[in-house]
Amino acid sequence: MLAATFVSLSVAGTALALYELQAYKQNVTSDLLTQAEILGRATGPALAFDDHKSAEENLSLLETRRQIRAAAIYNARGKMVARYRGAGAHAEHKVPALPEADGVRLQDGELVVFKRILENKEIVGTVYMSADYELAQRFRGYLGILASVMGLSLLVAAGMSAWLQSALTKPILAVTNVARQVTERKDFSLRVQKTTKDELGYLADAFNDMLSEIGRRAEDLETANRALEREAQERRRADQDVRQLNAELEQRVSQRTLQLETANQELESFSYSVSHDLRAPLRWIVGFSEALMEDHGANLDDEARRKIQIIQNEGRRMGVLIDDLLAFSRLGRRALKVSDVEMGALVLATWNALKEREDFSRVQLHIGAMPVATGDRVLLGQVWTNLLSNALKFSSKQENPRIEIGAITDDQEHIFFVRDNGAGFNPKYKAKLFGVFQRLHDTSEFPGTGVGLALVQRIVHRHGGRVWADGNLGEGATFYFTVPRESRDGAV
Repeated sequence: MLAATFVSLSVAGTALALYELQAYKQNVTSDLLTQAEILGRATGPALAFDDHKSAEENLSLLETRRQIRAAAIYNARGKMVARYRGAGAHAEHKVPALPEADGVRLQDGELVVFKRILENKEIVGTVYMSADYELAQRFRGYLGILASVMGLSLLVAAGMSAWLQSALTKPILAVTNVARQVTERKDFSLRVQKTTKDELGYLADAFNDMLSEIGRRAEDLETANRALEREAQERRRADQDVRQLNAELEQRVSQRTLQLETANQELESFSYSVSHDLRAPLRWIVGFSEALMEDHGANLDDEARRKIQIIQNEGRRMGVLIDDLLAFSRLGRRALKVSDVEMGALVLATWNALKEREDFSRVQLHIGAMPVATGDRVLLGQVWTNLLSNALKFSSKQENPRIEIGAITDDQEHIFFVRDNGAGFNPKYKAKLFGVFQRLHDTSEFPGTGVGLALVQRIVHRHGGRVWADGNLGEGATFYFTVPRESRDGAV
């Protein structure tokens, strides 16, 4: 409070002193110019008639103005015709021998004025005046007043400070002292003595209530700590049991892993056997049916040739099923070769490869912006091949087939989709779309083995993604799959 009072009074006093000193200078200058103007008008006729005595009488009237040290009147030729020296003028004070140009200036602590005397718009002489400029005295006077006011104000502020110290600070310090003791000794039974019934008394009551609540919480916490200690002991015993069970589980996992490796080897041998043993009869069936058509086709009727053609087609389809089944079984054993994949370039390369097999000039293809994904380029290429082939197949009977490819990226994954305007599917059967050999359309309408979408799902799952589809009959379908933004090792 004392510092604030001192600074406020200093700023206010300095501002007032500066303002008053500036006003004093303006007032003294204005007053001196006015005196010179009056003296000039009174002396003008005397100068016009070269009456020096009247000029000296006019100057003698300045005796009443004690601040004027000296004055003089010059005629039109610059000759001094009358001179006045005030009572406060020094002996060495010199009156200028010649007049100067009109104006006011400070010179050796005096304010000097030169003023032309005009009579009928003609210069008939000049008035000179020199007056005391008591700026330093006035400044010292203001400093004395400021010091007196400041001293009295500081005494009042000191008294108010002492009163506030007793009324406000002491109760607050009492709260602070109790808080420090509680912190050091952890003794929540301490209380602050209430001395007033105002806001500080309310503060003391609130602080005491808080200490009571903290004391109760501390007791509850101590009880909870004891319970947690008992629970920790029980958990340590449980951890020992868990470690023993983990050891047994690891042993079982090792045994099951060995069994799985043996089963995989047997499955691979079985797949090779299936591939070899099933392909040989199929080749004989297809080969002999073709030979039968070539050698005896002329002796067969149309119905017989139709049935032989069915045998050939089904034999070839059986070969495709065997290839797809083997590819599906090998997919789980192939290690992922993870790298950054430009999905836009991969889609375009897949589309160009499909166009080399068949003419898709009627198809309207739109490829949107595609992000860079992380995964196995070969397997992701198989996903795009199967999804594009599926879209081309089911939109082939449309007058204007249209396929749209795009992607959406969020914080966790890239979502890719393939949308067509083809035959679509019944939404209540969409759970069967990605099963092996599951088909929602007859082979006579749309050929296929029912393995392609199952391959898509397995590849996407190995990359840690998801796959789903939306569609309606006659309204086309949209197939989605996701690839995480962070790569995985792909082990399943």
